[in-house]
Amino acid sequence: MRNDDIVLVAGAGGFIGGHLVEHLRTAGGFTRIRAVDIKPTDEWYQLHDGVENLQLDMSRRDAAFQAVKGAHQVYNLAADMGGMGFIETHKAECMLSVLINTHLLMAAHQYGVERYFFSSSACVYAADKQTDADVTALKEEDAYPAMPEDGYGWEKLFSERMCRHFREDYALQTRMARYHNVYGPNGTYDGGREKAPAAMCRKVIEAKLSGRHEIEIWGDGEQTRSFMYIDDCTYGSMRLMNSDVLEPINIGSDELVSINTLVDIVERIAGITLKRRYNLDAPKGVRGRNSDNDMIKRVLGWAPSVRLEDGMEKTYRWIHDQMVSGGMSKANGAPRLAAAS
Repeated sequence: MRNDDIVLVAGAGGFIGGHLVEHLRTAGGFTRIRAVDIKPTDEWYQLHDGVENLQLDMSRRDAAFQAVKGAHQVYNLAADMGGMGFIETHKAECMLSVLINTHLLMAAHQYGVERYFFSSSACVYAADKQTDADVTALKEEDAYPAMPEDGYGWEKLFSERMCRHFREDYALQTRMARYHNVYGPNGTYDGGREKAPAAMCRKVIEAKLSGRHEIEIWGDGEQTRSFMYIDDCTYGSMRLMNSDVLEPINIGSDELVSINTLVDIVERIAGITLKRRYNLDAPKGVRGRNSDNDMIKRVLGWAPSVRLEDGMEKTYRWIHDQMVSGGMSKANGAPRLAAAS
């Protein structure tokens, strides 16, 4: 593939998609990138110059075909999703994202796309392997027998199978990444779709600005996760796209921490200690989840390596700047005020 061939990023107005466009331009050297999202461009997290930016609803067949026509590679990061507070209460909306992947696959097959990347999720993994905070890291084969996260996880697992069968039946070269809790700057930090790292940054900043030195934590805080910084995510995605790896593969950090430890990290960055209130009735997800990186190290010779404390420092600073500047939140369209109470 030449650097002047068209690369499509579906979901480019979102958090990961916006960073991927930038990575393709800079590290990848691609000069013809088509960035597509359902949101108006003024609601995108990042809008890049020198890129063909389009607003299209790719859950519609005609729009998906318009997006794909002429592209040599397709990165599909488009989905209706968010953090635990969203996916636990919007399961039908999450599952309707299957229309996006289905239509993009059909278009990719019709137009002879060279390679197709699908962003899957660790939510595909069987729930019975994630019942302990001291969880055994999840290997790729742990997705079967199937018992994924209800709603969102089922959509991702079904879409993985669609990618597999388009490869087997139509020789479309598909690549699938199971992302583990991606975080970083230029993403959602409020409005209900934010994930734990951004939510904790926002809550700590709100507590510091308001003078109310307390924080609400969903669950007992002992549930565990691994969190991957966005730079690792985009680099790993491009590396996987250009590899010969056919099966779904974990792209995630294997640095397992509890939510309480995540709060500890953010408090240290902020220079503050907060009183913690635990909301045991809030959505909590599985008890423990971590990425087993044996396969990615073996087949790609690489694994995510950004330390959580380092990535959270950058994320906190960006969210802090957004909040104190009174800028517009992309998540809910409401202005953020510096010391709102």
